[in-house]
Amino acid sequence: MAWLLAAVLSACFAGITSILAKCGIRQTDSDLATALRTVVVLLFAWIMVLVVGSGGTIGAITPRSLLFLILSGTATGASWLCYFKALSMGDVNKVVPIDKSSTVLTVLLAIICFSETGHLAVKLVGTVLLAAGIFLMVERKAEQGETKTGRAWIFYAFGSAICAALTSILAKVGISGVESNLGTAIRTSVVLVLAWLVVFMQGKQRQLRYLQRQELIFILLSGLATGASWLCYYYAIQNGVVSVVVPIDKLSLVITVIFSRVVFGERLSRRACTGLCLMVAGTLMMAIWS
Repeated sequence: MAWLLAAVLSACFAGITSILAKCGIRQTDSDLATALRTVVVLLFAWIMVLVVGSGGTIGAITPRSLLFLILSGTATGASWLCYFKALSMGDVNKVVPIDKSSTVLTVLLAIICFSETGHLAVKLVGTVLLAAGIFLMVERKAEQGETKTGRAWIFYAFGSAICAALTSILAKVGISGVESNLGTAIRTSVVLVLAWLVVFMQGKQRQLRYLQRQELIFILLSGLATGASWLCYYYAIQNGVVSVVVPIDKLSLVITVIFSRVVFGERLSRRACTGLCLMVAGTLMMAIWS
């Protein structure tokens, strides 16, 4: 059950990523931060390829697998750009639950696309609990005041969730017969190209000279955490059950909520706490009984 442990580690690293990234985009443009983070993730990914010695197998990747890895990388890049844009606009405790709604769509797609119908009733009940929990956590906090950008962060957060769901499904197909570290490195290369393309198209590369050192450190650390999370996640995806791995990975929300309270002072209401408990219950149900 090494893939199960990998899924848990993925959740831990992913939970830390959101906090580090939020600290790094207080003054820094989110698209530029995404591009910088991707450089770190890419270096991390290719170092792991060298360590495991799977680089020599790149020529054996089938055109079909390569296509789906590229598509998965594109979806990931779009998800990242939307996610960190949303984080720069809204509170962590508002953005992250919406992003985690990708779990519901991913589980349903995995059942349809990969016929992962084992313990179907448990998975469906767990998915309902997740959906209910997300609904409760995504609450309107008008009484606390909105950010100057209004509610625009919601659209970016949902865009991130949709792209993240597609990422997992496309990656499952793409890494079939491909060593997981190599697959991660190829996907990250696509993300890097997409992220910097967005930066240069908007002329945001000029902001590099004004980048604060402290924020740069947090951005780089978030990239390291993301790299570690990805390596664990795609190992689990390749060797485990997608409809189980994805919900476990989304438990990173618990870690994020804890750290957002400590670092940013963001509090959860009773409604949001109930939603968090439902999400954890649904995840554990699918992980234990599936």
